[in-house]
Parts: sequence; C-alpha cells; structure tokens
Amino acid sequence: MSTNLLSTSVATSFGGVVQEYLWNWENQQLRVVYETLGKGSLLLLLPAFSTVSTRLEMGELAKLLAPNFQIVAVDWPGFGESSRPSLNYRPEIYQQFLEDFVKAVFNSPITVVAAGHAASYVLQLAVKQPATFSRILLLAPTWRGPLPTMGASQQIAGIVRGLVRSPILGQALYKLNTTQSFLSFMYRRHVFSDAAKITPSFIEKKWHTTQQPGARFASAAFVTGNLDAVQEQSDFLELVQSLTVPLMVVIGESSPPKSRKEMNALVALPGVRSVVIPGSLGLHEEYPAVVLEAVQDFLLSPEN
Repeated sequence: MSTNLLSTSVATSFGGVVQEYLWNWENQQLRVVYETLGKGSLLLLLPAFSTVSTRLEMGELAKLLAPNFQIVAVDWPGFGESSRPSLNYRPEIYQQFLEDFVKAVFNSPITVVAAGHAASYVLQLAVKQPATFSRILLLAPTWRGPLPTMGASQQIAGIVRGLVRSPILGQALYKLNTTQSFLSFMYRRHVFSDAAKITPSFIEKKWHTTQQPGARFASAAFVTGNLDAVQEQSDFLELVQSLTVPLMVVIGESSPPKSRKEMNALVALPGVRSVVIPGSLGLHEEYPAVVLEAVQDFLLSPEN
C-alpha cells in the first residue's frame, strides 16, 4: 500500500493537494483518491454514501475548516474518483478500508467528520479501536439504505441489486435512475431543503459523477442496503453507547420523517451532543457555513 501525489489535470479538486492511496482488497489493487488542505490538527472528512457520493460534497466545509485543521477528504472505494471495479460491495470492504486508510495516513488520534451512512463505519472503528479518534462529528447520520427504508425486503433488494449489476439490463436501469431529471427530483425530495440551490449546472455536475465507468456497482449496493453496516436500530444505538470519545450529531430540520426519527433516537442517548440546523440529508453541502458555526466549539474545545 502506498500514497502518491496526483496532478490536478487528472483529478478534480476543491483546492487542496490531491493524492492517491493504493489499497489491496482480496488480491485486487484499488486506487483511492483523497485530498488534503489546511494546517493544524488532523481532521478526516468522510462523505455520505450515495449514487452521487464524492469528497467534493465536503469541499466548501473543508475550506471553512482549513484555517484550524489539516483536512483529509476521501472518495470511498467504488465512488467519486476512486476505483470502481465490479466487486460485491459489502460492509466488510469499507470496514477494512477505513481501518487501513486511517492507519496508513495518520499516526495519532484524529477528529473525524462523517456524513450519512459513513456514521456506522466510524462508530464501529471507534468501538473496535478506541484510540483511533479523538472526537466524532456525525452529519445527518443514517444506517439503513434507501430501499430497506422504503420497506423493501432483503429478497426484493437482492433482486434489484442483481438486475443493476447485470451487463446490459443493469446499465439501462442505472441510466434511467441517474438522469438529470431524476437526480433533481431526489435532491428536492430529501437531500436539499432549498430548491433554488438545485440549479441545472449543479445537477449536471452530479450527473457527471454518476456516469463514470463502473459507477453502478457500489451505488446499487448502497441503494439496496448492502452497505448497511448494522441491521437494526438497536445495534446502531449500542455502538454509540459503547463509545469512549466525545460525539456530536448535526440534524437537518427538514430531514425525511423516517430518518429524523432514527436521528432523534440517537441524540436522546446520554452524553450525545446535538444541534438542529436548516437542511436535510445533504446539509453539509447545502449549508457548510451553518454547520461550521454550529460545531466549531465542539471541534475546537480543548476539553474534548
């Protein structure tokens, strides 16, 4: 495993230094792209899993944090500019990746800011290796994929996942579900709360992310619940109760009802700091300045 600098001519950037981390999974080497920006205490930014997942959704927040932190923002394997091979994407891959990446890039406890579905993976690593993180900030945390949240059984979800993974029909189904009009609909439904921010140019950039070779494989795994690191709410809450490091949760006031109910159960646990701000599941991208204002005391306070 190694890390290398990448030219910005071959990688998109939010203004930092773009690097690659070469990671091996089951005798296959994956190229993982990450970006560093700023100086100060180390802080890892993990984007949410989604069809449009990319470290760039963390870009504005990263720039706001950069005066006080050395930011590392990563594209998960299978997403963003990282390799997207046709693996059977499942929790074991991301559990091992996060553990290996943190060990390779950092040599002391770090602050981690994780959005959406990244929450479970961070919590699991924090419980397994308590010295990994000095504090944890979760942004609109979720633990259950879209299809299971809608009530689909594991059998139905598995059939859908198999169809999307198939060579010809799968490509057609994936393209139907990543048209610019559909992406715009989904953003309006549960990602952003201000429709004025969902401009044609914004959606075009998101669409471009979805059209990379191999993009459908990890995306299908997420949508169908195959990246759910826990299967029950009780398991998710138990992870939080087992933590030994400070935890703060940011909730969007316009979050979808089912997701909001799950988040409310999380922040009701003893010792969990929380705040509600404008936005929905994409609050870190839609309202980065509001996020920073709400969490900077937690991130910078020495007693944490």
